[in-house]
Amino acid sequence: MCIAYTRRRSIRDNRLGNMNTTSEQAEFLSWKIVPARLNATQAAWFLGFELHEIPILISASLLKPLGHPARNSSKFFATQTLEQLRRDEKWLARASDAITDYWKQRNARKKTVSGPRPNGNGKHRRVPLLDPVSPP
Repeated sequence: MCIAYTRRRSIRDNRLGNMNTTSEQAEFLSWKIVPARLNATQAAWFLGFELHEIPILISASLLKPLGHPARNSSKFFATQTLEQLRRDEKWLARASDAITDYWKQRNARKKTVSGPRPNGNGKHRRVPLLDPVSPP
């Protein structure tokens, strides 16, 4: 007897099929019953934010992952909490302001910290000068 094991397709795994992120998002948002916990990608879709904005919201203490995940581990979020947040207009305004402030600070830091970049990496290239009198 041969038992075939099939790997369940992850929403983030684009290597197994032709689905792109837009169609995966549309499929996820069309689900009638949403799981009790969502990963960061699903939470971003559910709240209407981009995936790269979720860590910004976590660091601003506007979004709290379930449990006590390590800094480099996957974060999961309670669907019930996300549902309350997505209906809260004040929270959405604070979250949008936090993202705007983050990018303002990051862009300002980029402009003030780095000076002129003659060779593209922020360091001046030192070219050894050849003395015209003495041969090398």
